[in-house]
Amino acid sequence: MSSADAELRNDPGELAGYNLFSSHSALAEALAREGDGADREPLAALGARLGSAEMFALGEAANRNPPVLHALDRFGARRDEVEFHPAWHELMRRLVSEGLHTGPWSQPRRGAHVARAAGYLMWAEIENGTQCPATMSYGAVPALESRGARFEPWVRALKSRDYDPRFIPAAAKRGVLIGMGMTERQGGSDVRSNTTRAVAADVRGSGCEYRLTGHKWFFSAPMCDAFLVLAQAPGGLSCFLVPRFLPDGGVNALYLQRLKDKLGNRSNASSEVEFAAALGWLVGEEGRGVPAILEMGVYTRLDNAVASAGLMHQCVAQAIHHARGRRAFGAPLIEAPLMRNVLADLALECEAAVMLVMRLARAYDARSDESAARLRRLLTPVAKYWICKRAPPLVAEAMEVLGGSGYVEDGPIARRLRESPLNSIWEGSGNIMCLDVLRALAREARMFEALEELLAPARGHDPRYDRFVAALGSDLADTADGEPRARDLTQRLALAVQAALLLAHGPAASCEAFLASRLASGPPAAFGTLPRGVDTRALMARAFL
Repeated sequence: MSSADAELRNDPGELAGYNLFSSHSALAEALAREGDGADREPLAALGARLGSAEMFALGEAANRNPPVLHALDRFGARRDEVEFHPAWHELMRRLVSEGLHTGPWSQPRRGAHVARAAGYLMWAEIENGTQCPATMSYGAVPALESRGARFEPWVRALKSRDYDPRFIPAAAKRGVLIGMGMTERQGGSDVRSNTTRAVAADVRGSGCEYRLTGHKWFFSAPMCDAFLVLAQAPGGLSCFLVPRFLPDGGVNALYLQRLKDKLGNRSNASSEVEFAAALGWLVGEEGRGVPAILEMGVYTRLDNAVASAGLMHQCVAQAIHHARGRRAFGAPLIEAPLMRNVLADLALECEAAVMLVMRLARAYDARSDESAARLRRLLTPVAKYWICKRAPPLVAEAMEVLGGSGYVEDGPIARRLRESPLNSIWEGSGNIMCLDVLRALAREARMFEALEELLAPARGHDPRYDRFVAALGSDLADTADGEPRARDLTQRLALAVQAALLLAHGPAASCEAFLASRLASGPPAAFGTLPRGVDTRALMARAFL
């Protein structure tokens, strides 16, 4: 750098070489509250590893060098392999070795899903494409376990912490990953209209061989070792485990047509595929395909919300870091009152998101508890809808804090802005989530009891909360014609739960700011409109020390 450049420099430098966990008070406190105290030190160590300059560089490299499809070899024979940059493989190796794919299943214990959620949230701050095969593998374990001997080897291999990218039969690998194929051109979210057909090779029934013929418009992570796929069997829409390789070692008839040229998530491959009498084993019963694959989907929807919270947090940290190190009009940018309002508002949104996803993760630890099961059923689509919807405007506002340096590809926000809409689309769009909330309220007689159990302890502490929850309860009591209001109801459910958690556990500054800015007048159209008297410095410290 020349002496002239040094004199002109007015930037904070790269944000790297810090601990993603210990710098994030809201996450550390949520872990202590919802999980097991023994997880604090391992997650602090993970936070230090993830916050290294090397990890940020790997995330950038993997996204600047997207995967390449080799559909045919040079002789014209089918190959159907996807080639990845070395940065992708190194990220996957580290993710799997940390147990962020299936850790709670390989080492089940109290707080395992909460600890994974904290680690997964931090991983989302670094790189998001690798989370696609990780979350599907996470959800595949409960979808396949207890389904019979056919699937036991797959469940064991999924629990391995060895990443094995070789294109060979699963039985010869140190560990496997599972993908998914649901969406078809003509149906999208309406999977009942799928046309892919499955015919029994011999005997019909769970674990038996079928042959699948048809297509998938989105085939997630096609480099995985097997896929949960929906197809029409004689008994109706059914779920199948479709391996890349046949039992005799030959390649299964999954023909990758092309990779999607996506807005974001560019490190990860998403493809179109044709099945030409491909082998698949029936998972569960014929005609029960949607419930079977949703045993995976409920976990991936949890991860959508967790990952969006992590993505939001990294952008808030980047914005605060920039404002601390940038001078404007003769003073540090962070000292400008209006800028502090914006940054505090972003930090508040992030804290509420973290509290919600960590509380929801606790419900996944209590698998045998009926009240927790009802909360999972209701709050998973609520959290996925609301947090994933809030991510894009928050990331865009964080980019604006950085100004022109935020709007360039070598800055820290551009990739994350392109990434931010995906979790709202993947695993069911916003409307699908809101309709799922209505179904949960209508079909589960005791759902309101579980919700009341969560909301009631905060009653009587603030009249703004009491009024908000009373009005919400009145509207939820009659959802017979609720579809046009489904988004409004889902949003208010999310805000009510976030407010309840803040009233019960949050610091006074965060609680007051949330009640005043989210409940009293509804979520602001733009960030940076916190009311007078809010402790903006305290809010920023919750997100990034």
